[in-house]
Amino acid sequence: MVSHLSFGRLLSRGVDSTRTRSGRGAYPGARLQPWSGLVLVALVLGLWQPLVQAQSQSGAAVPTRSVNEWLVRMQEASRQRAYTGTLVVSAGSVMSASRIWHVCDGVQQMERIETLTGAPRTTIRRNNEVITFVPDAKTAWIEERESLGLFPDLLRTPANAIPKYYEVRETGVQRVAGYLADVVEILPRDPLRFGFRIWSEQKTGLVVKLQTLGEKGAVLEQLAYSELQLDAPVRMDKLRKMMKDTRGYEVYRPMVRKTTPEAEGWQFKDVVPGFLRMSCHTRDTGEANEVSSVPMQCIFSDGLASVSLFVEPLDARRHGAETNAVMGATHSLGMRLGNHWLTVLGEVPPVTLQRFAQALQRTR
Repeated sequence: MVSHLSFGRLLSRGVDSTRTRSGRGAYPGARLQPWSGLVLVALVLGLWQPLVQAQSQSGAAVPTRSVNEWLVRMQEASRQRAYTGTLVVSAGSVMSASRIWHVCDGVQQMERIETLTGAPRTTIRRNNEVITFVPDAKTAWIEERESLGLFPDLLRTPANAIPKYYEVRETGVQRVAGYLADVVEILPRDPLRFGFRIWSEQKTGLVVKLQTLGEKGAVLEQLAYSELQLDAPVRMDKLRKMMKDTRGYEVYRPMVRKTTPEAEGWQFKDVVPGFLRMSCHTRDTGEANEVSSVPMQCIFSDGLASVSLFVEPLDARRHGAETNAVMGATHSLGMRLGNHWLTVLGEVPPVTLQRFAQALQRTR
């Protein structure tokens, strides 16, 4: 199950981390986000409206739910309802918006997301199958995703792991897009991860607003509905037809092969506390002549935060000095490892990326 907010993140990526080498442009499923927030957006979304029944941090009551109970409630909420809405993503000085249609029938989940700002792009998802239409290039990209959701790897990590690295605080009730929502903070217990402030609609648990929090509670980026209609009349059959209609588009389905770092000649000499390897695969660009030259991606997660490592052959035309970049809560690090180039990125502090980069070493 992929949630409305996680797809909003995907559609707000401005810099893709994996590119085809044929010059057809960037693959649309990479993870780097140029989000931002403007004063006007803050006013529209009610960022400064006072909390109802607000509790001071020092006098906060004992949470009514554990951190795991809150997260599972939020993760499962979209399985129960159909809805439409406008999702606004912001961080710093840039803003993006998307229109979302979501429907479920108890077995299948379908979603359509259409960008309202920037380059036109439409993404349609049926369970784990995702197709992204790029009208300007007349291309459509099809992929399968193993883990989906607001926190994609939440249910794939040990139940006792998240409370070890995060704590929960219930801070009050606030209106978002016309709905009363419980305000919950999921805060890290160490400097290797960011925190979250989440608005969960009271009746359903649906996440209607989410902030990623940095040092001293600074808001690094935000996703929020400016308009939302629950139980909307979304037709699944109509979305199915749209998903299959690729007339006029050149369709690409990247060849993905599951693997392990060891099988590709790599190993991690150390582990970053709390992060487990969720997947590792190679993506065939169609131009690599040897297995060792095929780019490899490994994804690690602590259940909430995720980190991706991309390893590819060194290309002197594209790869130079070590690079560091930040967009909202997403940080990235690029560096040379012998005859390879490593890119590490994720919604984590820079120190976490450094730990991952230092842990990876070549074995052959």
